[in-house]
Amino acid sequence: MLRNLPLIPLENPYQLGFVRFFVVRDDVMRSGDGEFFEGLLKKINTYMYSESRQFLKKKRKFGRRIYVAREQKLNRISSYFWNCPKFGLTPKERQYFLKKEEYCPFRKRNETYYKFTDPWRFILRTRPHMITHQKPIDAELEKEKAELYAYLEQYKIVGILQKKIYGKSNPWKMEYETDLIKSRKYVTCTMSATEIAESFLDDTSII
Repeated sequence: MLRNLPLIPLENPYQLGFVRFFVVRDDVMRSGDGEFFEGLLKKINTYMYSESRQFLKKKRKFGRRIYVAREQKLNRISSYFWNCPKFGLTPKERQYFLKKEEYCPFRKRNETYYKFTDPWRFILRTRPHMITHQKPIDAELEKEKAELYAYLEQYKIVGILQKKIYGKSNPWKMEYETDLIKSRKYVTCTMSATEIAESFLDDTSII
C-alpha cells in the first residue's frame, strides 16, 4: 500500500517556513510531574505552519486589510476520543479536563467536549520547518490507485455504494421523485404518457 511505503531521506534538506507548537515549561519539567505533562501534551498538542516567524493572518477592519497575530490553542478532546480506549487517557490525565458544551451550527445541536484546565503549564515554541524526507513514488501503485478511483467514480458504481451505505442509491433523487409524484401535475403527465403508450399497443400496424 502507498501509506506503508517508507519515506526517503533527502540528500539536501531544505527549510519550508516555520512551525509553532507547544512545549512543557521549564519549571514544570523540573517538577516531579514533568514527564506526566509531557506525555499528556502529546495528546493535545497542535502544530501551526507559517511562511514567516510572525504567524500573521489577514483581517478586514474598517474596510482595510490588516495583519493580526494568529491565535493557537491546545486541542480539545471530543466525547468520542474521551471514551476511546485507543486514545489512552489515564484517570490522572482526566482530572485536568473540564467537560463543556458548545452549539455546532453545522450539525445544529450541542456538542460535548473536554478542555484542558491548566494551559499555563505549556508555552509556544517556534522552529524552522525543515523538510528532511520525501514520499517515494511507485508507478505501479499509482496506476492501480488511478484505475480504482476511475472505477469507483462511475455513475453505476456510485449508486451501488450509496445504496450499500445509506440504503438507497440516490436519497435526494428519491425524495424529489416522492414529492413530485404527490403533485397533481406529475400525475397528469404520467396518465397522459400511459394513454399514449396504450394507443401504440392497440395499433396493429406497429410490430
